[in-house]
Amino acid sequence: MVAEELICHYSGLPSPLWYEEQSTRQKKNVAFTPQDLNRIIEMAWEDRTPFDAIFIQFGVKESEVKDLMKKNISLSSYKRWRIRVGKCHTKHAGKRAQGINRFKCNLQRHISLNKVSKRP
Repeated sequence: MVAEELICHYSGLPSPLWYEEQSTRQKKNVAFTPQDLNRIIEMAWEDRTPFDAIFIQFGVKESEVKDLMKKNISLSSYKRWRIRVGKCHTKHAGKRAQGINRFKCNLQRHISLNKVSKRP
């Protein structure tokens, strides 16, 4: 499917077809590379990165992110992270301020799905 068809022309957000494609990818049990797994954990650890951004880039739902974190970090770190995420209003799109509909800073370089601009 062409990438342009997966973006809504009016809002610029992913279309329902994009979400269907992501769920199909998840059903295939795609294994993540160590770099992807590291980036998912890093994004989950950041307070300002919502779970929606992780889903858009990697196709991983919030519950799956929690499972990945539990498997890949120490138990004490996982417990501390869960407490912090529960209190953090920027981590969940529903709890964010009404005017914020993006998941990156306006000054940050363009991030295109899995292409991480912070690293070489």
